[in-house]
Amino acid sequence: MSMRKTLLALLVAACVSPAYGQEKTFELKLSHWVPASHPLQKALEDWGAAVEKESGGTIKYKVYPAQQLGKAFDHYDMARDGIADVTYINPGYQPGRFPIVGAGELPFLMSDAKGGSMGLDAWYRKYAAKEMKDVKFCLAFIHSPSSFHSRTKKITVPDDVKGMKIRPADATIANFVTLLGGTNVQSSAPEVRDIIERGVADAVTFPWGSLVLFGIDKVTKYHMDAPLYVTTFAFVMNKDKYEQMSDRQKKAIDDNCNTEAAGRVGEPWGKFEDAGVDKVKAQSGQEVYTLTPEQTVLWKKASEPLIKTWSDSVRKTGVDPDAALTELRASLAKYNALTQ
Repeated sequence: MSMRKTLLALLVAACVSPAYGQEKTFELKLSHWVPASHPLQKALEDWGAAVEKESGGTIKYKVYPAQQLGKAFDHYDMARDGIADVTYINPGYQPGRFPIVGAGELPFLMSDAKGGSMGLDAWYRKYAAKEMKDVKFCLAFIHSPSSFHSRTKKITVPDDVKGMKIRPADATIANFVTLLGGTNVQSSAPEVRDIIERGVADAVTFPWGSLVLFGIDKVTKYHMDAPLYVTTFAFVMNKDKYEQMSDRQKKAIDDNCNTEAAGRVGEPWGKFEDAGVDKVKAQSGQEVYTLTPEQTVLWKKASEPLIKTWSDSVRKTGVDPDAALTELRASLAKYNALTQ
């Protein structure tokens, strides 16, 4: 009987093993453009480790930080073209290219990094298939809400932006700056300190923890503490690489490319950014200020044309912008991240 059991076990093993035995081993190149000291480095390492574990060790990974494989602006195309396998992208770095996800950038919309990430991700999934069709969309997320940091003057009302040179965080904020009579100075995050120090820009929209990490607090003095905006981000993957994988390997990827995973990426980064507020407040010579209810009303009113601009760009894609924005608000409310 034991001999039969042994033979049976060997037969079962023979049937099962080839499926796993024939699995190709992959080493994924995970690329991003912020320093290795940024919380995103650990987020990508954790993502890679989870995929490796769930694939039975057949999907390995290496993280390439700080633009090692290519410029910040190129990361979507790097995933599309296979220069990297999984990349971290800021859709707003390429104005007009990804209009639908731009809804997440509208002012005074999101209140929390984890809930905002999950709400954005859950909402965007059905649109990503069309808007980011050159890649496999993995997940979308945000950083904590933030606003203006200025070297030259305190910005309390929309009129204060007039005549200022500002580095915007994304396409929507760039439109806002133009609308308010300011001038945009485009640069990726790693270059911001330099352009402010040289007077090329007077102010920046930037999250708090990163402000300190990139040393921008050394060249700015006035800091608005308000949920003016968030920036939308995504992880995207090379389609061909994904298609080469076995079903088990695809499942390992898919189980880490969902709304829950978006929250796991957004939450620690959110905590890191939120901690930056106190770091800046603790420095001498810094002025951190909140807005009065009256000032907040002025900002919200001034930002209303941005919704129309966003709607017009989305309508051109064949999507109903009113329905899409209503869906996004409902998704954010579900995850307790809708700004009141």
